[in-house]
Amino acid sequence: MLDVKGLTKTFGSGSNKLQVLKGVDMSIETGEMVALMGPSGSGKSTLLNIIGGLLAGDGGEIVLGGKSYGQKSPSNVVDVRRDSVGWIFQDFHLLDNLTAVDNVAIALELSGVPSREAVAAATVALTKVGLEDRMNHIPDQLSGGQQQRVAIARAIAGNRPILLADEPTGNLDIASGKEVLQLFKDLCHDEENPISILMVTHDPDLASNADRMLLLNDGKTEASDIRSAWGLDSEDGGEEE
Repeated sequence: MLDVKGLTKTFGSGSNKLQVLKGVDMSIETGEMVALMGPSGSGKSTLLNIIGGLLAGDGGEIVLGGKSYGQKSPSNVVDVRRDSVGWIFQDFHLLDNLTAVDNVAIALELSGVPSREAVAAATVALTKVGLEDRMNHIPDQLSGGQQQRVAIARAIAGNRPILLADEPTGNLDIASGKEVLQLFKDLCHDEENPISILMVTHDPDLASNADRMLLLNDGKTEASDIRSAWGLDSEDGGEEE
């Protein structure tokens, strides 16, 4: 469903030149949740930004749902951001004075969906994330976990096939984080409309519950498990699975 081939990205020039991505190859299947881990500064957010059409890569290619990009400027991949990719962040980015349903609907309206259709789609999305009884609450009336559910509803309301989640449980307590993880699993395994999730996280428990883990290190991704991702193999003589 998503294929990334030979993706490179360099920032700066001359003596300040820093090559962050050095030929990333990875793929995600429909209905799969993949956790992306790696040291701070390894380029995880950069990779997400290029996949999400917010940043142009220097080399390589991304194929998402038949659309090819990767080196195109953000202005040339508006359709990727509008139709293909939903974003979930550590911060919920909700508008304080709007209800849950309006927070979801306004994002659709900004992408060109008529108001009545946007509200209908927002209602469906909020029901899917278990907030059918909180639709008319503003963010201050919702818990942190519920606010993140609104953000997830906003991301899935446009029927986009992939979600990019950047530290999605970073501002949540353990219980709320587990609820969001279960919601992610439910969305991936939805029989009618399964989605794929690429999730950047520093949380080993969260990562170990994904279908697969990838480790971004020295500008490239490699398959990993929870032990090798945290450097435990070298300490106890274990072997990577």
